[in-house]
Amino acid sequence: MRKLIVFGTRQIAEVCAFYFDHDSNYRIAAFTVDGAFADADNFCGRPVIPFEEITKSLAPDEHDVFVAIGYGKMNKLRAEKFAAVKTLGYSTARYVSSRAITWPGLLIGENTFIMEANVIQPFASIGANTIIWSGNHIGHHSRIGDHCFLASHVIVSGNVEIGDHCFVGVNATLRDGVKIAPRCLIGAGALLVKDTKADEVYAPSATEASRVPSSRISP
Repeated sequence: MRKLIVFGTRQIAEVCAFYFDHDSNYRIAAFTVDGAFADADNFCGRPVIPFEEITKSLAPDEHDVFVAIGYGKMNKLRAEKFAAVKTLGYSTARYVSSRAITWPGLLIGENTFIMEANVIQPFASIGANTIIWSGNHIGHHSRIGDHCFLASHVIVSGNVEIGDHCFVGVNATLRDGVKIAPRCLIGAGALLVKDTKADEVYAPSATEASRVPSSRISP
């Protein structure tokens, strides 16, 4: 089994580590974070080593790294650490759940993580350093860029393009052929039926509370 270092000590790192532990050929050797954020020596039963020191004890020729950081600042933080890991000479891990539905020829970039119950149709491609949470549909001939994050139950129809550094929220729907420009934030429940421009935000209104209290409603 290949040895793995997970970058991060927050919930997303804990979740990703669980998947690697139970559904991959990796054995997690340690976690790492920048020294300024190393507030514990141990996380999930493994040592936490300051990132500035990992090459001293965890050689790049013997370990891969997975950068398990969320979508903060439109995935910029994860992109920065991904680049830093590559600069040190480490290869980065890819993960595709054994419970995802995929087809031969799927192209997946480095440091990309695809959870269970995703359906990825033929001729789709997923860029580098992208996280796809559980339960999404990625249509045929769709192309998802680098440094993206798709939450759960997103519908990406056929021949859709999603640019780099995008975030797509829970239950969003992208119509077939739509092109999402870089750095767009597509909020939960959004419906996209036309191309976007870079840096746009689509945030549907939240459901308002009824004026009638629940005590007056018969189930």
